Amino acid sequence: MNRRTLLTALASAPLLAACGFKLRGSVDFAFKSLYLNGAANSPFLKELQRNLEGVGSLKVLRDPTEALQAEAIYDDLGQRRERVVVSRNAAGEVRELQIRLFTRFRVRDQKGGYYVTEAELMQYREISYVETYALSKANEEEMLFRDMQTDLVQQIVRRLSIVKTVTTTD
Repeated sequence: MNRRTLLTALASAPLLAACGFKLRGSVDFAFKSLYLNGAANSPFLKELQRNLEGVGSLKVLRDPTEALQAEAIYDDLGQRRERVVVSRNAAGEVRELQIRLFTRFRVRDQKGGYYVTEAELMQYREISYVETYALSKANEEEMLFRDMQTDLVQQIVRRLSIVKTVTTTD
């Protein structure tokens, strides 16, 4: 029985390698240190900092006195939440909502060049709505906003990981 298991494992190893499966390694950024410029108590920036520190050897700075030591500066230009009615029933009551989360940012160097020019990213989710369950729907909405925030942070980390050079603004 052990011999059969060993042979099966050895036979399946080339199949796993052929499918393109690869463990995520550390990320090499175009800069060694990044200052996160934004509100000190921003949950978005706190999550971004945790993610950036977890994926590579990047030194993330938050103290304003260290801003001049950073090779790159992430400028948080704000987040915005929206709630849009998607559908109503025959009585005019809301049945479905779309919630949206936008974030705007740019990444620059100390000399005025840009790693990432001003960009806006958006995530959205659709949610059914029943007035009698308003409190539980508000909780569900908040959970979805946190989920969208996590997705946006991961998009930003991926975007920063593919940047290789500074673009000048001449």
